[in-house]
Amino acid sequence: MNARQRILSNLGLLLVALGAATWSTDTFWRAKLALVFSPVLLVLGEHLFLALFAIPAVILGWRQIRALNLGQWTALAVIGWGGSATATVLFSQGFAQVGQLFAQGHYADGASAINALVLLQQTQPFFAIIAALIFLRERLTWWYAPIFVVAACGAYLIAFAPASGQALLTPFTLIPHAQAQFALIALGSAFFWGISTSMGRLLSAKLSFITLTGARFLMGLIFLLGWAVIATPNLPQTFVHDIAQGNLALYLALLALVPGLVGLLIYYSGLRFTHASYATLAEMAYPATTVLITTFLLHAPPVPLQLVGVALVAGAITTMNLLKSGVRVAGAAPEPLATPTAG
Repeated sequence: MNARQRILSNLGLLLVALGAATWSTDTFWRAKLALVFSPVLLVLGEHLFLALFAIPAVILGWRQIRALNLGQWTALAVIGWGGSATATVLFSQGFAQVGQLFAQGHYADGASAINALVLLQQTQPFFAIIAALIFLRERLTWWYAPIFVVAACGAYLIAFAPASGQALLTPFTLIPHAQAQFALIALGSAFFWGISTSMGRLLSAKLSFITLTGARFLMGLIFLLGWAVIATPNLPQTFVHDIAQGNLALYLALLALVPGLVGLLIYYSGLRFTHASYATLAEMAYPATTVLITTFLLHAPPVPLQLVGVALVAGAITTMNLLKSGVRVAGAAPEPLATPTAG
């Protein structure tokens, strides 16, 4: 790796981590919106806002898109229909059902459900790594595993730092008490988001990050429109009624803008220079920055073990960025575009 490639690789990993960090704002707005919107309408509303960016981006980048072969179109469908649409609907469905349990006074069931959702969703990196091994032919060297384990332990401490009187492994003991649907929701979203990481890396060799982001959102919007028509009676009236309540239109716009558009533009701008196996580790910046969000917006100071978790995740990402030899590619590897243009 020459000096220029090393600089781009280092910058790429940092951009992936920064993009993932913006996703920590997602939970704050999605939890409010999930109390009113059905999951499909919530995600459809996000994509309607995002269409303001996606349609011009796709038009400007159409020459790149039409040059894709069948396998690359399949990868784009996985990202749009799977990662942007289905995984986000599943994630929103989990939030909505947990909220219903708490609203009905089923606090024990709600606690078990949210632990199942959050803990099993952390399997996302495993799906990303498997997809990278299969589709990108990335091969991990021996020291990738210990760095990944450190980062995973850090993410666990951030999400499940025990309160007074609880054991560190309490979340694992609660999972068997949760309904099976919550496990399926968590694993489904983790699967689609995980393989979308690798499919995004594959397409970053063919599409600029602006075109890729726009195509992802537009593919997701088309899929969601069909889904919503089938699942929602009186779709236009129902959507207008829901969005007219309180500040929901503002929350929906912020959800689409920050973790959606801004986050993915930063993420894809870095992914073009980053192995998918590196990227899925850098994505653990998401739970780390969630601690900051809860501290400043929800006035919930972190407990000491959460700070330990943040330090572990930050240390793992920094170490990976410094070493940069934990992945080898067998045969031809996707290469980034020479210049990140949109047209």
